[in-house]
Amino acid sequence: MDNNEVKLNPEGEESPNIGGIGEAAPEPDFSQEMSMEDLLKGESDFNEKLYSREIIQVRVVEVNNEGIFVDIGEKKEGLIALDEFEADKKPAVGSKIVALLEKRGDEKHNAVLSHRKAREKLSWQWLEKAFGAKERIRGKIVEHVKGGYIVDVSGLRGFMPLSLSEIGGSPKHYLPPNAKIKFYVTDMDVRARKIIVSRRQVLEEDEKVRREDVLKETQGGKITRVVVSKIIDAGIFVRYQGIEGFINTSDVSWKNPEQAVKTYKRGQRLKVKILRIDKETEKINFGLKQLTQNPIDLLKRKFPFKTTLRVKITEVLKDGAKAHISGDIYGFISEQDYGFDFVPKKDDEVNVAVLGVNPRTYDLKLSMKRFEEIEDRKKIQQYLKGSPKLTLGQLLRESTEEEHGGI
Repeated sequence: MDNNEVKLNPEGEESPNIGGIGEAAPEPDFSQEMSMEDLLKGESDFNEKLYSREIIQVRVVEVNNEGIFVDIGEKKEGLIALDEFEADKKPAVGSKIVALLEKRGDEKHNAVLSHRKAREKLSWQWLEKAFGAKERIRGKIVEHVKGGYIVDVSGLRGFMPLSLSEIGGSPKHYLPPNAKIKFYVTDMDVRARKIIVSRRQVLEEDEKVRREDVLKETQGGKITRVVVSKIIDAGIFVRYQGIEGFINTSDVSWKNPEQAVKTYKRGQRLKVKILRIDKETEKINFGLKQLTQNPIDLLKRKFPFKTTLRVKITEVLKDGAKAHISGDIYGFISEQDYGFDFVPKKDDEVNVAVLGVNPRTYDLKLSMKRFEEIEDRKKIQQYLKGSPKLTLGQLLRESTEEEHGGI
């Protein structure tokens, strides 16, 4: 039971519970509830209370067709009309009920008391205390009316506007009659018999607690699932356990993220990685590309610096030439990295050395010039190891002729 939630109605009985619509009410815990004795505490003079038309507690001594007879400490019992009780809820002999005096009795006539008015008065007293203490109250939907609901508030009729029925308000009636709900009294006037209640405030408080719990349990680096709620140029909005999160465009894909964003749809379920959590602003950033290895790292491992390759020229541009390596892997040779005396043409096959990876295009950076330098260095090392028949100049000239198919 919530620390600030009222659960007792003015009859000393259990008020409607709302664990959920249609959920059975638990047994009342009288150790934590406002009891009848609490409300009547300190008033011991029964007769004074009776004739002052204050609320009293009386014992039922007889139930017959004339009415409910109760003990009021006089020779003749007090009488309460039968129609103040529902047919199947008449009090049993010996039970105690609340009542207040409506008409004094005499030797010939019984005093007339009202159980209904006592309940109503007690309900207002009880409600004023709950309102002042800002306590949650349990009740149920009685009927739908224009602009909201009529709500049973411990025997009293209150009004709940549609704007106060759901988080963010509601354009129409979603709660069915007899639905059990929790709410706060936001405004009341005993004279005008006006009661305004808000379920929205309860839902917002519960949602805040739930979100705090979710954020507390959420850990960065964890793999989880989300649902796409909206797509914009800057990225993808997603829902994660009722909390809105965001995937920046740069975190959607390693390659061509702007195009990759356009391939996703609202309502689509995604597996993502939690990147950052801001518990103060309740914002979570997720990543899609982080589920796969960075292609640059893969390319660098497969094609380390100075790796030598033979590639085919696919296109010659003003600033260099594009080359195909294998599969979907391509490279680029800048104009400054052409051979010392050779300009490649389309469909030429040339030898190159790997300089690195372009982080924007994921193409390998290639150099014909660096390949020639590597080969020349190998020739020099070979010359220095032994006594070749050819001179160093002849050796380098023949190597160049072999590279470019002769003069």
